[in-house]
Amino acid sequence: MSTPTLDRFDDEPQRDRAPEHSIFERLYTGTGGFEIVGRRRFYYALSAAFVVISLLSIAVRGFTLGIDFEGGSRIQLPAAENVTTQKAEDVYSATFGHDPVSVQKVGSGAAATIQIRSDTLDLAESEQLQNALFKTFQPKDSSGTVSRNAISIAEISETWGSQITRQALIALLVFVALTMIYIAIRFERDMSIAAITSLFFNLIVTAGVYSLVGFEVTPAAVIGLLTILGYVLYDNVVVFDKVEENTRGVLHLTKRTYGEQANLAANQTLMRSINTTIIGILPIIGMLVIAVWLLGVGTLKDLALVQLVGMIVGAYSSIFFAVPVLVSIKERFGPVAAHTRKVLARRSGAASERARLEAERRAVAATGGRKTPEEIRRQSDDYSPRPGARPSGKRNKRRH
Repeated sequence: MSTPTLDRFDDEPQRDRAPEHSIFERLYTGTGGFEIVGRRRFYYALSAAFVVISLLSIAVRGFTLGIDFEGGSRIQLPAAENVTTQKAEDVYSATFGHDPVSVQKVGSGAAATIQIRSDTLDLAESEQLQNALFKTFQPKDSSGTVSRNAISIAEISETWGSQITRQALIALLVFVALTMIYIAIRFERDMSIAAITSLFFNLIVTAGVYSLVGFEVTPAAVIGLLTILGYVLYDNVVVFDKVEENTRGVLHLTKRTYGEQANLAANQTLMRSINTTIIGILPIIGMLVIAVWLLGVGTLKDLALVQLVGMIVGAYSSIFFAVPVLVSIKERFGPVAAHTRKVLARRSGAASERARLEAERRAVAATGGRKTPEEIRRQSDDYSPRPGARPSGKRNKRRH
């Protein structure tokens, strides 16, 4: 007598032990070894934590607005061997009894200047500071002559900053609208909703990092924030293109669900997203190191910082946030939801059948192969009551 063999179903994984690969090999080959969609509740919780921290920081700490938004005075004088940012700050503090908003070196070589930003100064205060700086440093104009006019003082109105903010918000709304239309035409409506959700997640978290760390918000930072939206859109389009490729015709099959195919697409584009992000942030890091620290071009700092933070957050949101949101929308209702239930029900039935066959195999093995599966099933049926049968026999009465 032979023991029964277990049939193999189409969706059953191979029993042979597959060769194990390291995490870096699986990451590079995109074999789908990382559960992204299946653990979407974890990534939702992580993303929600980022958003809550960002919103709390924005509400409590607010933003460190630059002089272009709050208004004030900007004082510039040529940088020389005897002129440093610390000395200029000391002169300002000695003149008014408080520190300036900021003092930084802008430019390099002969064009380098020391820039002091402060609250709005009236005419008398401007002349007082100009005289103190001239007396201390004796700056020279472009002709090489020691001149008081080498120190320039300009008043900046906060109206200009408010105009920049209003134009940036209009540009953001237009960008979001065009993005939704493009993705809806190129892909579908649900992908458009997921992409826009990812964009707003990126905006909130990037703004929250600025608030939390205390970076100064300048027009350059606002412009940089708008430019990273293009990068986020590009990354989402790449991922969604792979999702569309993997899920094409999935509703006509019963081996894989939409979410599993989307998870495979996320794995296949994960390495590409990482490579794109690394290549993108390397020039930004170079800008921070060379332009800001070595050459002293402080005006590039705000633009570089917002792009650095935005690209890193964008790489996270396109894989670990946009794809799970898309799958959640798809599986809530419609044909994808029905197909997912159908595949899971089929697997449940296949699992039950495998469990029954395994139980029969163990029962035959327990008899030493003396009984066949059919005999074991008949014996089980003999001991089981027939439908509708009443209990027979008398109960043993307890004797006293």
